[in-house]
Amino acid sequence: MTFKKTLLSAGIACIGLSFSSTSMAAEICTSCYRNGIAVSNAHAPIGVMDDHMHEKGKWMLSYRYSHMDMDGNRIGTRGVTPEEIATTTPNRFASVMGQPPTLRVVPTEMSMQMHMFGAMYGLNDDVTLMAMANYTKKSMDHITFAGGMGTTELGRFETNTQGWGDTKLGALIRLYDDAIHHVHLNAGLSLPTGSIDEEDEVLTPMGMRPSIRLPYAMQLGSGTYDFLPGLTYSGNVKNFGWGAQYTSEIRLEGENSEGYALGDKHALTAWGSYGWADWISTSLRLTGTTQSDIDGVDSSIIAPVQTANPDNYGGKTLELGLGVNLLGTQGVLKGQRFGIEATAPLYRDLNGPQMETDFRIQAGWQYAF
Repeated sequence: MTFKKTLLSAGIACIGLSFSSTSMAAEICTSCYRNGIAVSNAHAPIGVMDDHMHEKGKWMLSYRYSHMDMDGNRIGTRGVTPEEIATTTPNRFASVMGQPPTLRVVPTEMSMQMHMFGAMYGLNDDVTLMAMANYTKKSMDHITFAGGMGTTELGRFETNTQGWGDTKLGALIRLYDDAIHHVHLNAGLSLPTGSIDEEDEVLTPMGMRPSIRLPYAMQLGSGTYDFLPGLTYSGNVKNFGWGAQYTSEIRLEGENSEGYALGDKHALTAWGSYGWADWISTSLRLTGTTQSDIDGVDSSIIAPVQTANPDNYGGKTLELGLGVNLLGTQGVLKGQRFGIEATAPLYRDLNGPQMETDFRIQAGWQYAF
């Protein structure tokens, strides 16, 4: 807890810099403009958050829509069938009365839709403030196998949750800027505004349909205050743009109100882009992510399904993304940016059994004024 309190103090100090920092008189990126007009390849792919800053007094409003599909399960790097999970994977809660020895409920598909609303404001030329809220809808399909053993399918069911997630506040602090290169510090704090006690009806191996607290994957927030440090670099010359960003989510509390904390998460992404014209560019991006499993357990989440076990979360992934940026350069569209990016996994090593992501697509709009 001492280390995490130190991180909290550091996070507050970084955000506090945004209210006291004075301009470093850095040279603003001149290659981001051509004939006084912004160019599309100066922006990162739409899937990269908080990649750029704003001049003093300037605002940016944004909306992003994200859709993720998961299909099938994996233990480590190996795919597994529902039947293998149901007959060979031990149930963490087998010692609880009425619980079978192996997992008898297996998720088969999951989708998540997220609407993200953001605002950025240039406090001065070296500090940009930011805020983001999201509304999320999740659904998960399951197979329930009959009784305590065998592969006889009893039935299928779907669980659903939706609502507002955690709220993020923070600042981008300029470290270096010249005609080509830009570096800034990301410092943020996630507030636990998302629900962690969502319930829905399930089908048990004995054929009953109780309404229970859903597993961790179906909840809407972390339940903890989280520190969000990061570092962003970007560059731009003529028609070429490139960059890299490190981000992380570090839990500042040992457990939330329900007795657990999600695993810390670290991500490193790098991209390159090419501007075919001032108003359009395409991009290629690689993202590596690592996350630890859940620490602790919610005593109300007890079920013979893999998502109820805190150990079955986290892992390592590598994803490839392809994107398009469209930038309004004149008329009513000036200052507006439209982007879309699709990502798919190249490598997955999951703490499983765990559902695997098949693809993710994100589209967004930004308006700077």
